[in-house]
Amino acid sequence: MDAAARRSRLSPACPGCGILTGRHGGLCPSCWREIRFIERPFCEALGLPFSHDPGAGMLSAQAIADPPVFDRLRSAAIFDGAARDLVHALKYRDRTDLAPMMSGWMLRAAEGHVDRCDGILPVPLHRSRLVFRKFNQAAELGRHLAEKGGKPFLPSTLVRIKRTSRQVGLSARARQDNVRAAFAIAPGREADVFGKRLVLVDDVYTTGATVSSATRILKKAGAAEVTVLTFAMAISTPI
Repeated sequence: MDAAARRSRLSPACPGCGILTGRHGGLCPSCWREIRFIERPFCEALGLPFSHDPGAGMLSAQAIADPPVFDRLRSAAIFDGAARDLVHALKYRDRTDLAPMMSGWMLRAAEGHVDRCDGILPVPLHRSRLVFRKFNQAAELGRHLAEKGGKPFLPSTLVRIKRTSRQVGLSARARQDNVRAAFAIAPGREADVFGKRLVLVDDVYTTGATVSSATRILKKAGAAEVTVLTFAMAISTPI
């Protein structure tokens, strides 16, 4: 943990820019204005925001051309500005104290799918990376989401059995190849998945390669429904 992160834990400071604020866990007005929350209208399958309202239940061209293996994706914010800063602070600066606030926004973005699910699973890290990083940011978000939603948290059900390379900087095809056959259901945890409606949690949705690979394993194990829920979504502009 760097010096700025230590100060932020001790004194009330904006988690986006570090300026002192009146209370812990709150953004300053400047950073708050930077966050682009994803609101309707958006694609029912991929959660991609539309620039205009095409009508209820509409799908984006991307979802029609390449239907996702998961049932739906929902994200709280666009991955830029202060939202990107929050993700990086949680992931790289050990700011696990940000997870309660971020998961609260995710719960709102879920539009009731957390209420209707049977369990919440984080996208897992490989054990070697977990030893190095000390914690899984998706698990931190998922744990607080489960607490807020009153749902079972299943951090040990889905495991990463392949030590993949970092996805950052890889092309979409390389990302798919990187995470192919990377996940499995832990022995003895099949009942957590079979016939269940699940919410799969990650910090950022980029190309969807990781959550798609994980969803395939969950569906193969008999999951009735998989909703992917992330804090942020990496897109350029609304479609």
